This record gives sequence, C-alpha cells and structure tokens, in this order.
Amino acid sequence: MAKNKIQFQKGMSLVEFFQQYGQEEQCRDQFFKWRWANGFECPLCCCREYCILKTRELYQCNRCRHQTSLTSGTILEASKLPFTIWFLGMFLMTQTRNGISALELSRQLGISYNASWRLKHKLMQVMKERDDSRPLQGHVQMDDAYWGGEKHGGKRGRGSENKHPFVAAVQTNEDNHPLYMRFSMVTSFRKKELEFWARKHLGSDTCCVVSDGLGAFTGIADAGHPHTAVVTGGGHESMDNELFTWVNTMIGNVKNSLKGSYHSINPKHLPRYLAEYCYRFNRRFDLKAMVSRLGYMAARTCPMPARLLKRAEVQW
Repeated sequence: MAKNKIQFQKGMSLVEFFQQYGQEEQCRDQFFKWRWANGFECPLCCCREYCILKTRELYQCNRCRHQTSLTSGTILEASKLPFTIWFLGMFLMTQTRNGISALELSRQLGISYNASWRLKHKLMQVMKERDDSRPLQGHVQMDDAYWGGEKHGGKRGRGSENKHPFVAAVQTNEDNHPLYMRFSMVTSFRKKELEFWARKHLGSDTCCVVSDGLGAFTGIADAGHPHTAVVTGGGHESMDNELFTWVNTMIGNVKNSLKGSYHSINPKHLPRYLAEYCYRFNRRFDLKAMVSRLGYMAARTCPMPARLLKRAEVQW
C-alpha cells in the first residue's frame, strides 16, 4: 500500500535544526536576512549605508544617524529572549501536528510560563495575520461551528452562553481534495457578519461557495460570490453529505486537536488557536520549510505589546 507523501514527509529533524540555528550568531544572521533581504535599509530615510554599535548591538544609519535594533518594528520587539529560544519555539510550533501548549513550551525552552505564553501568542498572531492576508479561491465548502459546550442549567443549542461560534471554510480542488482552510471566530451567525467575513476572506472573482441552509450564509451572495445553499436537515445524514465531507472532517480534526493539546482555551484568544491549526494545515505540503517561512513573516509582522496581546482578538 502506497504511503501518503504528505503525511510521511521527513520535515526538519532536531539535528538539522541545531545545525542551522543552534548558535545565537546563526539565528541573528538569518533573522537579518529575513528582515532585510536586500541588505540593511534605514526605517526612516531608507539609506542602505550603516555601521554597527557593538556595545549596544544597534544598527546606525550613516545618513540620518537613526539607530535601530534587529528586532525593532517586528513581532520580536522588546523581547529579552535570545534568538535561539525564538527559533526553537518556531520549530516546536510548526513541526508538531497538533500544536504545543504554552506550559509544555516553557518546559521545552527552559523559560517561565509567562514568557512562553507571550512567545506562543506572538507567533500565533504572525500565523493569523499571514493567513488573513491570503483569501480562499475556487470551490469552498463552508459550515457553522461552535467551540465549547452547554453549561449545566444554562441555555441549550446555538444560544448557549458557553458556545463560541466560528466560520469553517475549506478550499478544495477539482478532485474534491482539500487545499487550504480558514476558521474564523465570529460574534454570531448573522447575514451581515457573514457578508463582512466573505469580503475579507474570499477571493474577489474566483470563489464558488457551498453551504448548508442556514439563513446567515445568504450574506455570501450579498458579498458578490456565487453561493449554493443545500438544506441538509441536520443529524448524521448531513454529516455524510459529500458536498461537506472536508469541512466536516476539518471541524472534527480541529476540535480534537485543540482539546488534546490544551487544558483550556480562553475564548477571547480562540481566533489565534484556530489560526495556528490552519497555518500548519495550509503549509503541510512542505513541512521542512515551515520554520523559515514563519521566521520570515515574524520579521515582517508589526510589534504587539503585552497589553494588546492579552486583549480579546479581533473576531474575523
């Protein structure tokens, strides 16, 4: 029986990782190349001539004398952690199938839980912003989903205060194989909110969406995308509908992954956890390159101070 090439790809081993990024100087040099691929460029005047202040590890522009650090203006800004810790964190978050909790990350990296929580959430923010900038194209299966269960004595069904809604969307190819996915938390399933979601996450002219008969999904058509609503009737029969095979499969996989990897998830940060899973899935075709791809985007993602990191994430 032939092995699945994607599942059985080698990825990046620990040996390979430490050969490439085992020393602080190696990591600094690589991060410099990710941030300034064509050489240093002053963030104020764009001059390329500079000198290095060795006592403070700052880059000083020869024209305007502006001083900048290697991490300033990036998601790593103001971090006191060495580059080796950041790079190892990227490795652990991308080379595992189901993710790694902040607690386990703190044990593996040898840092405090608070430091590992900040590192993890900053890197998840990088993942989220990157995928949010790439809309889905072609044929897309969509469904409504919820994180959390009903509280004892509370409301039941969709109105439960412990259920947090999110949109599940999976792009498939002509052979009905999954290519990319986007799971986004929403405040509720209302027509206007789904319209806003579609304008942000679906390609302008190339998307054809199929969903169940939930009325809110008519917002997809209002956003200008061809939309087919299929009344499934709910229950197990709707789960077996081939039109929704992959979106139903991915909803189950995501829920199992999050429940298995994390003791609990604060609902206000659910968008980042969903984005983390989507990011790994969307880049599963080249597991080995995922570390460098995440590092490249980390060097191009704006800073996020702790006060913003702890606030509720933007829904969609």
